[in-house]
Amino acid sequence: MGRVLVVDDDMTVSDVVRRYLERAGHEVVLAATGEEGVAWAAEHRPDLVVLDLMLPGIDGLEVCRRLRERSAVPVVMLTALGEEEDRIAGLSLGADDYVTKPFSPRELALRVDSVLRRANAAPPVAAVLVDGGLRVDPAARQASMDGVELALTTREFDLLAFLMAHPGEAFTRERLLHEVWGWEFGDRSTVTVHVRRLREKIERAPAKPTRISTVWGVGYRYDRST
Repeated sequence: MGRVLVVDDDMTVSDVVRRYLERAGHEVVLAATGEEGVAWAAEHRPDLVVLDLMLPGIDGLEVCRRLRERSAVPVVMLTALGEEEDRIAGLSLGADDYVTKPFSPRELALRVDSVLRRANAAPPVAAVLVDGGLRVDPAARQASMDGVELALTTREFDLLAFLMAHPGEAFTRERLLHEVWGWEFGDRSTVTVHVRRLREKIERAPAKPTRISTVWGVGYRYDRST
């Protein structure tokens, strides 16, 4: 169970979300504006943030950007059904998951549990993954490139570790959603956005990736550099 910050200016929605998350065992703090949410997160370091994209003042995308400047705290976005571009933008800024409005509070609680469970899971007994200058330690949940630690979100780390553990094997986006996100179904663009973010952090030339390759008509494959 964790301490969850809910940033939403609709207090009716916030109250419903709070009650469902508290019922699931979480401690919940509410913030009605982006500024309030950023300030509280900076001072108290929540375990997860539920973030509405449509906020007065600074919007959810800017809140997500500011959160990512400070930490890798998991972020679950709340988006309207037709806001695909904003949803992709949020994922590009480092959000870990999203739920579209109108949403089931029970579904949101399950998504929060899923993200927290992966972020706080007992480290697996696994060897350190090394590929040239890229080093991923699943037990310590640390990744570095040429000795410099990489700032990866929970989902980015899980995706990279999974792909590196299965070099040369092509995975569909649906399979990656299942293996990394724990989803039986979902928006495949979530995988696409996270792959793009990973390439920007681990590839020498992200536009011409050599590690995470696109397998046309299938999905993605990790190719070792050495």
